[in-house]
Amino acid sequence: MSIPAYKTILYATDMGKHMRPVFRHAISLAQHYEARLIMLHVAEPLGDTGMAALELYMPEKMDSFQDDELKDILAAMKKRLVAFYHDELGDKAGIVSKVAVVSGHPAEEIEKYAKKQEADLIVIGTHTKGGLASVFLGSTARKLIHVSDRPVLVVPWVK
Repeated sequence: MSIPAYKTILYATDMGKHMRPVFRHAISLAQHYEARLIMLHVAEPLGDTGMAALELYMPEKMDSFQDDELKDILAAMKKRLVAFYHDELGDKAGIVSKVAVVSGHPAEEIEKYAKKQEADLIVIGTHTKGGLASVFLGSTARKLIHVSDRPVLVVPWVK
């Protein structure tokens, strides 16, 4: 029986206010295994209601939103992630080898990106409020566990 050695760890974040504890778990694992760490955020697509409102109130923006404005939004999110990990790690920021922001449905995009990057482990957070609510995972974490063909470490944060 061989013990898994993680060479690439994918940290998937929702960029929420409780991302630091989950990120610290990912960092600890990356340091322990001397693995490269990749940060990923998946921006969910604008739903039907949002697209209908955009089309109704700003029809001139419809075409550019899908291309230019979406690219600008993803680039701004990526800058936010880079600033976050530099703030968190300081001079040890080199442990993060890549930062990516993509658009799509989170669980599917996380798994697709993990496969593309040949990640050995996915680290993702979920929240818990204690009591009965603590037995439920966040919807992205739950879906990811079902679609992933690699280990997923779900790190809870307590409200």
